[in-house]
Amino acid sequence: MRRIALAVSFALLVTAVTAAAESGPAASPPAPSPAEATLKAWNEAYAMLIEMAEDFPEEKYDFKPTPEVRSFAEQLLHVTGSPYFFISVCSGQRGGEGPFTREKYKTKAEVVAALKKAAEAGAAFIGEQGDAGLNKPAKLPWEKEASSALWVWSVGARHASEHYGQLVVYYRLNGLVPPASR
Repeated sequence: MRRIALAVSFALLVTAVTAAAESGPAASPPAPSPAEATLKAWNEAYAMLIEMAEDFPEEKYDFKPTPEVRSFAEQLLHVTGSPYFFISVCSGQRGGEGPFTREKYKTKAEVVAALKKAAEAGAAFIGEQGDAGLNKPAKLPWEKEASSALWVWSVGARHASEHYGQLVVYYRLNGLVPPASR
């Protein structure tokens, strides 16, 4: 009886392997387009900043590791202005609500709302441009040669991620654990 069960199991296994081999390799989903990949990087970078902005205690929003550097809120307001800068570089049109100063955005709620709106503006621009628009020439002011809007937005996502890393230090210096490390 045991041999029969083993033989049946073996036959079923061979049948399954043969059927899988005959049907060919499993179709993998297509790779994201450059615009989709850029949008994903953008959204992930800003989602981490927004999570920090919502999580960090409001009474510590003006904390500075040293007097010479930006406060927590000023760091967030700096990256709040960035999407509008990148939109202007890629479109030639100025946009946004700037300047993003602590005098204008006094509360945590105001900073968070401005950051969310800016992140959405950047995401909307990337989505509207698609691959064709992101393939157009664009030049950051500090670069010698033009590249593409795709490059500009990848710099934007990296910039946001760099500020995330800086804000991790603000958390640690206050004895707090950043959201992504919990």
